[in-house]
Amino acid sequence: MENRMTLEEEQARKGKTYKMLLWFGMISICMIFAGLTSGFIVSKKRPDWVADFNMPNSLIISTIIIILSSLTYYFAKKSIKKGLNSTGMIFLITTLVLGILFVFFQFNGFSELYSMQLVPTGPSSTVSVSFLYAFVIVHVAHLFGGLISLFTVIYNHYKQKYNPAQTLGIELSAMYWHFMDFIWVYLFLFFYFFK
Repeated sequence: MENRMTLEEEQARKGKTYKMLLWFGMISICMIFAGLTSGFIVSKKRPDWVADFNMPNSLIISTIIIILSSLTYYFAKKSIKKGLNSTGMIFLITTLVLGILFVFFQFNGFSELYSMQLVPTGPSSTVSVSFLYAFVIVHVAHLFGGLISLFTVIYNHYKQKYNPAQTLGIELSAMYWHFMDFIWVYLFLFFYFFK
């Protein structure tokens, strides 16, 4: 019994360490986006600023999708903690599909911008549109980390490495996923209201 307590304490300590490292990583990502949004605000005085374009429909759809993916990831974690492994797997796969759809609609948003002749570089580019591209590209680059962690969680869950008492991998991945969802909603609202 004493050895088991030591093992549980070791797992708890390991979990706290991993969560702290993840928090440091997420804070550094916040700093990247804080820098981008600060640059965006400072650049509003430039003569090539375009404020009267409509946000592409694909970016609006992707925002709804990423919010839904947060919900499905939450239900996946909750199901696995209750020992409902099949339900948890369905929610994990749904989250993965929604994540892939999010990326698809983000890039589709680029197509919509191009069709409106709003490009990030070149003589016809504007600083506001360039920032929108930067927001999307940097966010999607970080979201790929979330997709990789989600693939890992699905694989580990398939191999039955998680149970109601051992969900650290899912918790870490879900924390990062929810964080990236929050970042996108923040960026979308920021750009939508401050363009």
